[in-house]
Amino acid sequence: MQIILIKENIGIPKYRQIVNSIENAIKEGVFVKGSRLPSVNSICKKYGISRDTVFVAYNQLKTRGIIQSISGKGYYIKSTDLELAQKIFVLFDELNVFKEDLYNSFLKNIGNNSQVDIYFHHFNYDVFSKLIFESIGNYSHYVIMPANLKNTDLAIGKLPKEKVYILDQMHDELANYSAVYQNFESDMYSNLTIGITSLKKYNKLILLFQNKQPLGMLNGFMKFCKDSKFEYEILHSLEESVPKKGEVYIIPDDRNLIVIMKKIKEEALLLGKNIGIISYNDTLLKEILEGGITTISTDFKKMGEQLAKMILSNEQHQIENCNSFIVRNSL
Repeated sequence: MQIILIKENIGIPKYRQIVNSIENAIKEGVFVKGSRLPSVNSICKKYGISRDTVFVAYNQLKTRGIIQSISGKGYYIKSTDLELAQKIFVLFDELNVFKEDLYNSFLKNIGNNSQVDIYFHHFNYDVFSKLIFESIGNYSHYVIMPANLKNTDLAIGKLPKEKVYILDQMHDELANYSAVYQNFESDMYSNLTIGITSLKKYNKLILLFQNKQPLGMLNGFMKFCKDSKFEYEILHSLEESVPKKGEVYIIPDDRNLIVIMKKIKEEALLLGKNIGIISYNDTLLKEILEGGITTISTDFKKMGEQLAKMILSNEQHQIENCNSFIVRNSL
């Protein structure tokens, strides 16, 4: 049975005729999942067309998740779902409650005719670059969260620029890519400025800053303290820290939020009275914990929504995600 049909002078590009032939074979049940496709060389020889024409057709099906290539063996049917409009590669740094909100919002807004594959690099550059290299040519869009890793442009630069969307943290070397991002330096500075009246009840601001945190967070904190003439300290661990009256702790991660709250109780200090806490990223738990924890928070659901909108409309620009300062009992 002749599966690939290519005709001359019918007004349909030859690569499109190859795509249509394979789609029809799937619809008719000739091709099922796992079926092997005709080789590139055999199609070229039979119809006298270039390899590039066949590659364009196969790559279009590949980025939709319909077919896959297996090195040294050829091309095979991966999915018979022809409704898939796009196949999206998502690379996060880690999974936490905030990133889960982002991801779920993205899935909700991207629609049902998209396949989304999510991976995690866990702040490891080797894993980061390996996952990107292995994804090349397999997806219609690439959503990448570079976190604070250095030289991410070297790996990302292997991808088609117009298909890449940077998420959460932006680096100078990624400035030409489309993005939905947080401006950590500006957010830290502006939100502490909003809360300056509450902060003036205290003598010292302490930021817990660890390697995986965005550098902009540290820069914004130091700039605010110097401009507002606050005494400050930067800690890389709470292990040896003993909280004292008159201090405000700014804690970017939830694990250390629990640690500092436990230490405050051990020192018999009164949260929101003689010691303060500012946490990063809001949750329902922080609304009720100890009468409410003050937060600096971006809207991760909005970030996922914006990202989906950009991909669906094929927009190429950068959006700074909205941010807010929520004052509660801990300040």
